[in-house]
Amino acid sequence: MPEIDIRAATPADLPAITAIYEEAVLHGTATFELDPPDLAEMTRRYEALSGGGFPYFVAVDGDQVLGYAYAGPHRPRVAYRFTVEDSIYLAPAAQRRGVGGRLLAALILACEAKGFRQMVAVIGDSANAGSVAVHRNAGFQMIGTHPDVGFKFGRWLDTISMQRALGDGATTVP
Repeated sequence: MPEIDIRAATPADLPAITAIYEEAVLHGTATFELDPPDLAEMTRRYEALSGGGFPYFVAVDGDQVLGYAYAGPHRPRVAYRFTVEDSIYLAPAAQRRGVGGRLLAALILACEAKGFRQMVAVIGDSANAGSVAVHRNAGFQMIGTHPDVGFKFGRWLDTISMQRALGDGATTVP
């Protein structure tokens, strides 16, 4: 495997991030979005997350972005402020090469350092064995399946919920 670095995403990475996400929207079921957002919208999303203090990483080989991952709020209500939801997207050529696991590991460490206590994964399509395995290998537990909650590519799709504690988790008061 080439030398892959994990680093904080920058605005210069957004065209590559946008292209990776467009591929996922148009050809995959990891996201239930139907129309790929343009660079302006992806920039708005990036700025909202990074401006909100949430970690956002890219995996790079030299100057090529292979994938990206970020954490964001799990829900908007204030009681959820210690829980984040992760998202990971990889270029097709980077899949099944350990890139997703490395991005997730960096994301977990960054979220723990920021004081978050729980991380939730909402995995699109219960057939997405790769994403389930990446999360299981990172210590996530299966929470459950929401059957037939999305409709894409002419078929109903499930989502899977997985979760892991960060830092002290729920053993202490934050």
